[in-house]
Amino acid sequence: MKRAFVFPGQGSQFTGMGKELYQSSAEARSLMERANEILGFRITDIMFEGSDEELRQTRVTQPAIFLHSVTLAGCSALPIPDMVGGHSLGEFSALVAAGAVSFEDGLRLVAARASAMQRCCELHPGAMAAIIALPAETIEQVCKGIPGTVVPANYNCEGQIVISGESEAVSSACAALKEAGAKRALPLSVSGAFHSPLMEEARTELAQAIEKTSFSIPSCPVYQNVSAKAETDPGRIKANLLSQLTSPVRWTQSVKAMLDDGATDFTEIGPGSVLQGLVSRISKGLEGITIQGIQ
Repeated sequence: MKRAFVFPGQGSQFTGMGKELYQSSAEARSLMERANEILGFRITDIMFEGSDEELRQTRVTQPAIFLHSVTLAGCSALPIPDMVGGHSLGEFSALVAAGAVSFEDGLRLVAARASAMQRCCELHPGAMAAIIALPAETIEQVCKGIPGTVVPANYNCEGQIVISGESEAVSSACAALKEAGAKRALPLSVSGAFHSPLMEEARTELAQAIEKTSFSIPSCPVYQNVSAKAETDPGRIKANLLSQLTSPVRWTQSVKAMLDDGATDFTEIGPGSVLQGLVSRISKGLEGITIQGIQ
């Protein structure tokens, strides 16, 4: 049996996240207070008592989910994983859990990433939409034929792919994909076109932060979104982190790679249960697969 820890990305946040952990664990409280110091504002106050609108701000959402996930991983009595992975932002949590990056450096990187992405969203407004029940190849082909910028952004599981890009192009793609047979094309409530070429300026900003950060060989393989492969080389990990901002999240391919490499026990660590559902759909039909969550 091989254990995989997986970490959620943006969209899993909720008011009250991490509050019980903060109140019950001195170790968790120390980590969270350290995060408040590093960020320069009390993110815990927003996590515990903030409104949905406050939590949806990218500059808050990303470090909040990272902090919740990493604190859970560090303060819970968990077995040592054989592999780790994370969905988009969750990849940073996975790297800290595997010891490739320190907690402090991971938080600083996430904060830099979030701020750069929020600025990019303000400069280049965009949109995202979930396409339901249409083959990936069809979605890719339709997007290529749409004027403007629109690309597949998240390969979440078979039958659920998110597209991203300029608002008008995404709208046109949704209409074309419905004509092509999509069961649904659902606009997402997001602030910009994540994992698309519209994030190029954020990519440039993040590059500077990554170059200043020390990366170590992780204690176990990290399955990264860009390559959907087991990565252990710090140089490749850094390059993939950077590419991730403008490249699709290959979550389906990453989970399949974990399964091919022997994963039988998946544990989602962090707020929400989105990844549990996705892993269940990706591993459907396979026997002996255990999927659980720790919030």
